[in-house]
Amino acid sequence: MSKVKSKEVFFVFDFDSTLTQVEAFEELAAISLKGNKDKKKIINEIGRITDMGVDGDITFTESLERRLKLLSAHKGDLDQLVKRLKRKVSKSIARNKQFFKEYKDNIYVVSCGFKEFIDPIVQEYNIPSDRVYANTFKYNRRGKIVGFDEDNDLAKPNGKIAQLEKMGLKGEVHVLGDGYSDFQIREAGLAHKFYAYTENVKRKNILDRADHIAPSLEEFLYVNKLPMAISYPKNRIKVLLLENIHSEAVEFMTKEGYTVEHATTSLSEEELAERIKDVSILGIRSKTQITEDVLKNANKLLAIGAFCIGTNQIDLKACTKRGVAVFNAPFSNTRSVVEMVIGEMIILMRRIYEKSNKLHQGVWDKSATDSYEIRGKKLGIIGYGNIGAQISVLAEALGMQVLYYDVVEKLALGNAYKCSSLRELLKKSDVITIHVDGNPENKNLIGEKEFKAMKDEAVFLNLSRGFVVDIKALKKHLESGKIKGAGIDVFPEEPKSNNEMFESELLGLPNVIISPHIGGSTNEAQRNIANYVPSRIIDYINTGNSHESVNLPNLQLPQLGDAHRLLHIHHNVPGIVARINSVFARFNINVVGQHLKTNDEVGYMITDINTEYDENVISELKRIDRTIRLRVLY
Repeated sequence: MSKVKSKEVFFVFDFDSTLTQVEAFEELAAISLKGNKDKKKIINEIGRITDMGVDGDITFTESLERRLKLLSAHKGDLDQLVKRLKRKVSKSIARNKQFFKEYKDNIYVVSCGFKEFIDPIVQEYNIPSDRVYANTFKYNRRGKIVGFDEDNDLAKPNGKIAQLEKMGLKGEVHVLGDGYSDFQIREAGLAHKFYAYTENVKRKNILDRADHIAPSLEEFLYVNKLPMAISYPKNRIKVLLLENIHSEAVEFMTKEGYTVEHATTSLSEEELAERIKDVSILGIRSKTQITEDVLKNANKLLAIGAFCIGTNQIDLKACTKRGVAVFNAPFSNTRSVVEMVIGEMIILMRRIYEKSNKLHQGVWDKSATDSYEIRGKKLGIIGYGNIGAQISVLAEALGMQVLYYDVVEKLALGNAYKCSSLRELLKKSDVITIHVDGNPENKNLIGEKEFKAMKDEAVFLNLSRGFVVDIKALKKHLESGKIKGAGIDVFPEEPKSNNEMFESELLGLPNVIISPHIGGSTNEAQRNIANYVPSRIIDYINTGNSHESVNLPNLQLPQLGDAHRLLHIHHNVPGIVARINSVFARFNINVVGQHLKTNDEVGYMITDINTEYDENVISELKRIDRTIRLRVLY
């Protein structure tokens, strides 16, 4: 990265809401008004006056005078204020201490705040007091703050303009701030560029006037090719979340610094292929189809989050070929599905649903006919994975005899009995619940032959995948009475949004509970998923850890130390590792640590190297034949 020459480029920073996350005056009010019954009201009024001054609605002098009248502060409160502000330095500022150290001769703070609390904060960032231009307080004999130096230019209207004129910086001036007074420096021709700093606040009246919007210090450093503490500005990582993913996921990723777009519906293949062009992270649920044609346009895509259990809607092979990591939530909604299965079993065995519908029509059908407890009945579970196994435990606790069948060898929990065939389970079970994955081979797993094999008056539940059940066959056996009742949560064809009409051959059948794919749709489950999936993706983006990715080899490493981390995804063919290491040897790279894991299709190598290296090594690694993707983290 290029470095500015001393005395040619100058960086002028605002303080409040730029170098710090907060307005110092409001923090000082919170300290000095402790115990005051009107504290909250006064702080809100101070904040309102601050915004009026920053936005240019009133003069800064008036803003300062009005706030000081409300502020009952003492000199002794300033020590506590400084301690608070040190904990509330803007995150990207705190990350980039090296920049402030390296360019200390070119950095100034010009603020309408006060030197008494600014100096102690910025000194830790190699900015001495003589490079800080700010106001100063006046005190009475008892140390109470009673005013400010009214002769200081920064206490007057257009004070920053007057201060910059006096400074007479000979060179290119870049101003970073969040307020109107910062923009005025540029407007007066005293700065070459004004960067609206939005990490902490966004002020609409300056966003359109800024030369550039900087959601973090890294964005400013990146566009000016200055050294950064991280390898890429997080605000440039665009996230697209579809299908009304829980708002906590939006908040999670926004707080991380990503630019997040949120949609309530799924998108068609054509729509998604267009929208995905600049997306780095895509979040979906079960309806959005990630195909080869979609991925062809995904030039920046690093990761896909399936905010659900299944990933059959994603072309995993195509993702792997492009080095796109896929993460899902295999456990987060398990309990929600399990509880719905247990509830529907009881409702159907007792015929509560039918009797409820009759009562809605005014028919009082109080009868025990065909109404049974689930205790002592045989429950057949098809698919003994996370959900099936947990159903097994709860059902047995309720007094049921549990049978299960799975094509994969699974350890029985409790007293569950493993059937040797699907037919054995179907013949023996009073209640059958299916919990298989989205493997295409499971299409119509339960059809005419399977329904015929079931006990007469069996109860049937499907809360797994819509295509695993032949709906026509199910309807036939429900109408004949062969199947006592059914609970169906998933369907071969489902609406893309809540605005579309739902159609099914099961509509109107009195002994069928149908639900709109809500097995995992509880607040608890959606919150769990909204935290789990983003945390896995963020860890992958920040550290390269592919732990619990469903398609990339799983690697989990310690936090990156004083090194740069190279993430190399390549086709799993002989000789790649040797070629990677030959590049390192040719450039005399000091390798701190190296880890490799492969699957049938790709290899994933993580190499930590010393921070001092020839940057041509990166282009050389990218040129290695069969390389899929190379990322650099630091």
